Amino acid sequence: MKDEVILCFCEDLTREEIREAIKNGATSFDELKRLIRCGMGACQGKTCEENIQKEIMAITGKKREELPLPRQRPPSVGIFLQDAARGDNDEE
Repeated sequence: MKDEVILCFCEDLTREEIREAIKNGATSFDELKRLIRCGMGACQGKTCEENIQKEIMAITGKKREELPLPRQRPPSVGIFLQDAARGDNDEE
C-alpha cells in the first residue's frame, strides 16, 4: 500500500500523515483525532477507524486488545438560527 493512499476520507488524511503522527508519539485513535482530526468528519470514524488502528498496531507493535477504544460522542443536531435567536429549547 502506498503512503499517498487516503485512510481518512472525510478529513483527507493520507497513510503517510497518519504514520508520521504515530511515529511522533500518538499511540491511540483519540490522540490522532486531537492531533490531525482523523475520525472527525461526517462518518465519525466509521470508515477509517479500523485502518488507522491497524497502522497504530503495525508501528507500535501493540495488539488490538492493548489499544484503548475510541471515545464515542453522540452526534450534535443542527438548529435553525431563528430558534437560537428566540432561545427555543427542546429540552424543556
